[in-house]
Amino acid sequence: MKATNHSVSVLFMLFSILFCVCLIAANVFETKQIAFFGHSQTGGLIVFPISYIINDVVCEVWGFKKARLLIWAGFIMNFFFVGVGALCDLLPGAAYWDNADGFHAVFGLAPRIAGASFAAFICGSFVNAYVMSKMKLRDGQKRFSLRAILSTVFGETADSVIFFPLAFLGIVPARELLWIMLVQVGLKTAYEIIVLPLTIRIVAWVKKHEQTDVYDNDISYSIWKLFDL
Repeated sequence: MKATNHSVSVLFMLFSILFCVCLIAANVFETKQIAFFGHSQTGGLIVFPISYIINDVVCEVWGFKKARLLIWAGFIMNFFFVGVGALCDLLPGAAYWDNADGFHAVFGLAPRIAGASFAAFICGSFVNAYVMSKMKLRDGQKRFSLRAILSTVFGETADSVIFFPLAFLGIVPARELLWIMLVQVGLKTAYEIIVLPLTIRIVAWVKKHEQTDVYDNDISYSIWKLFDL
């Protein structure tokens, strides 16, 4: 297995693109409320958990440093998308255009929701990557399934604990808010478990293709060292 370096591979780039697409798509899909086994959820549930699976794959194969780059890239691209969408929403529409309400429903994200979403994403993603990295140092190549599941539980819990109170406290009753948080964590973890056989095969194939399997010995877990690869 080759050592880490300061370059990124084509596969890493493709995973990064998919990661950013999932985050941006989740923002759009969040505008639709769906019925899911008798519970109301947002459409983002369809695609957002994929970002955590990609986070797991990147951290497992390339290590925490590359996962850190991935997370910040996703954050910046998502911020850009939301910002440009908000700007476009604020601009006056053409006289003949009559879809302002529909466009606003998708792109008119309230500042409180946007801020909560960004804070939750950063914290949840880094918690996920940190747990993956530390468990791999402890277990080696064993128990990938366990660290993939536990990292998702911790990451999604951090995401929900930050997002829902910041976004909805004072709007949604506290008891209902707690229930929504628990359901979100449970559903996203179940998503991870269902696709775990596929995730395991992807990780094995990527390790073989890239000829790399990084262990995060003696690294800094600071989230700010973006270019420390």
